[in-house]
Amino acid sequence: MKFELSFSNKEVTPWGGMVFMKQMLSKMSFREQINLCAVLPTQNSNRGHGVATLLESFITSIWCGANRFLHTEVTRADHALAQIFDWKTVPGQDAYKRYFNKFDQVKNQEVSHHFFKWIFQSLSINYFTLDIDSTIMTRYGEQEGAKKGYNPIKRGRNSHHPIIAFVNDVRMVANFWLRSGNASSANNFVAFLENTLANFGDKKVGLVRIDSGFFQKEILDYLEQKQLNYIVAAKFTHPIQRLIDKQEAWLRVDDGIEICDKTYQANNWEQARRIVIVRQKLDEKPNVPGKQLSLFEEDEIHKNYRYSAYVTNQEYGAVDVWRNYRARGDAENRIKELKADFGADSFNLKEFFPTEAALIFVMIAYNLMAIFKLFVLQEKTQKTLATLRYKVFAVGAYFERIGDTLKLKIALTKKRRKWFAGLWDYPLDFSIQISNA
Repeated sequence: MKFELSFSNKEVTPWGGMVFMKQMLSKMSFREQINLCAVLPTQNSNRGHGVATLLESFITSIWCGANRFLHTEVTRADHALAQIFDWKTVPGQDAYKRYFNKFDQVKNQEVSHHFFKWIFQSLSINYFTLDIDSTIMTRYGEQEGAKKGYNPIKRGRNSHHPIIAFVNDVRMVANFWLRSGNASSANNFVAFLENTLANFGDKKVGLVRIDSGFFQKEILDYLEQKQLNYIVAAKFTHPIQRLIDKQEAWLRVDDGIEICDKTYQANNWEQARRIVIVRQKLDEKPNVPGKQLSLFEEDEIHKNYRYSAYVTNQEYGAVDVWRNYRARGDAENRIKELKADFGADSFNLKEFFPTEAALIFVMIAYNLMAIFKLFVLQEKTQKTLATLRYKVFAVGAYFERIGDTLKLKIALTKKRRKWFAGLWDYPLDFSIQISNA
């Protein structure tokens, strides 16, 4: 088929579906929350972009696929998208960089507390399951705080080693601290958890789940002092391996899976604690999770199993303890999604705290998208942002004035129009009480 090339002055956006995010942000009074956050750095120039425009357009750029500052230009040239969000001017990458360079450690903590507390205080859920994990963000430049540490993917590369708290019940981020690449997993854990609990206000944490990187006496003592229920994956120290070696009675849970329930007291502990031990047979399930017992790797029995162990103050059955901890694996999926779809390991600046500031708003972008999935789409299967871009957001649209009415014309086949109209007409009752706290 032959055709000719021609041009149009009509301003068309490839992101017409973003109108649903704009509608949700308006219902949530997100822009008002930005204005209420008194510690946010202000813009000194009359020619500068407003703070609300800067932050809202930065978050929207991420939703549209930006995973580094250069990519935020995708929204700068999109005048129809700017009209949807009512941005008089749209920032470019340099504007975002200049703005985040105004942040320091104190501002980061106060700003993140403001927004995380607003979200979680607003949700009509009173008890949360809290998963805390750390991750590696490899760096290739000379960023402040990027140092050599544990980096299993890019050995010897500089990295940052942030710690992140997730609320499993609603698949949201509850807190985020950036840390130097040479920080241990448990570095500043107690202060981080204190800060996270403050973000919940009067809401309660029903259970804390953490991996073996946080298996330390001081952390266990702190959790018990705060009267928090916990399940902590145990490190396979030599005393724990010897404890497992002496175990003879195992309860069969499933084919090739056995479990036992013990009491264990390390030399530096003031009291004994409950430990649930699981072993899975290799020939029943190849590549099973768990560790070999390094002290007994040649033992005829032990070499056929992989072991895992969990210290807990919970009183329910050993199988329930194990299965409950396994659900913590969803935190690793959240980290993968943050990196792949939200650019969590790509938005970085030369200075440490400006980088942390940008990543805090990456986390806020993630939480707002989680709210959209939970309360607007309400689908049984939680889709990734990459999928939603092409299912919901990547739809051509343009504005047209008909008489006194401005209409957003969305290019959709007839089969999809009813579903989209349903989203638009949805009353957006999130069971979320908007407050100015």
